Amino acid sequence: MSPLLFLLLAALTVASALTVVVHQNPVHSACALVLTLCLLAVFFLGLDAQLVALLQVIVYAGAIVVLFLFVIMLLNLQVEARAMAGTPLVGTAAVGGVALAVLIVTALRRAAPPAGRGVPAGFGETAALARQLFTVYLVPFELTSLLLLVAIVRAVALAKKPS
Repeated sequence: MSPLLFLLLAALTVASALTVVVHQNPVHSACALVLTLCLLAVFFLGLDAQLVALLQVIVYAGAIVVLFLFVIMLLNLQVEARAMAGTPLVGTAAVGGVALAVLIVTALRRAAPPAGRGVPAGFGETAALARQLFTVYLVPFELTSLLLLVAIVRAVALAKKPS
């Protein structure tokens, strides 16, 4: 992937991710999340990881965001006026963000470049991924699905109007 294309995709990804956070309409935020996840899939294609890119689109941009949209529609969320925090809080958050960015840039400059290692045989194949997912990472995989289920049930319970 050329550096110019990478920078363009990176800028689009950051802009769509900011739209997810900043937009007041939850449906528009979910649509921006789909765009963000699809742009991440393009990065995976640039890294020659077609399976991961396909899974990114199917699982996250497809299933998870559709699940979010169902919950949003079930809760019947409306656009709400958000109360902005005072100027001191916004200033403190901005200073904290700049400090975090400086810390990350400093850490990346001090980090040694990774040593070039060869990719093991069968890396990225569907069978190898499935073997890892359903043996080594089975418990985290199932706990994630359980966490999503509990979150949805709790959201429905919170949104239920008292009789």
